Amino acid sequence: MDFTIRAIRPEEYEALGELTARAYLDDGHLDFGEDDGYLHVLRDVARRDAEAEVLVAVDASGTLLGGVTFATAASPWADIARDGEAEFRMLAVAKGARGRGVGEALVRACVARARETEGCRRLVLSTQPGMATAHRIYERMGFARSPERDWKPIADMDPLLTYGLEL
Repeated sequence: MDFTIRAIRPEEYEALGELTARAYLDDGHLDFGEDDGYLHVLRDVARRDAEAEVLVAVDASGTLLGGVTFATAASPWADIARDGEAEFRMLAVAKGARGRGVGEALVRACVARARETEGCRRLVLSTQPGMATAHRIYERMGFARSPERDWKPIADMDPLLTYGLEL
């Protein structure tokens, strides 16, 4: 592994916000493109870091390769986590860093963080139907689909798929 996973630093907020926004935009995961209201949420890394935990992957030169938000059920960033669960969201890897195991390493860091969280028995996530590469990572790591928890954050979008991993 030619990169490190660690907590984000404030000087990286803007870069991770743009990396995450670009990943969602360039991969077609925002229904309204540059006009999508979710873009400001993706870019507001400072708020995410204040209210949850943001982990990043960086190479030896300090280049940001990707990031993810980890939240306990009590966090305002938890969409679906219930008591005894943690959740991760906004997993994004820079286009040039894909295929190097960055996404999987970020997910593994979230699994480790969930295992360290007192009372946490399960790690959950929501994902868009079109995020097939991410789905393969989750399934390879032992996450199982939980279709009974699929949901729509807004009425006129496809339901988000949910997965869970028993810890």
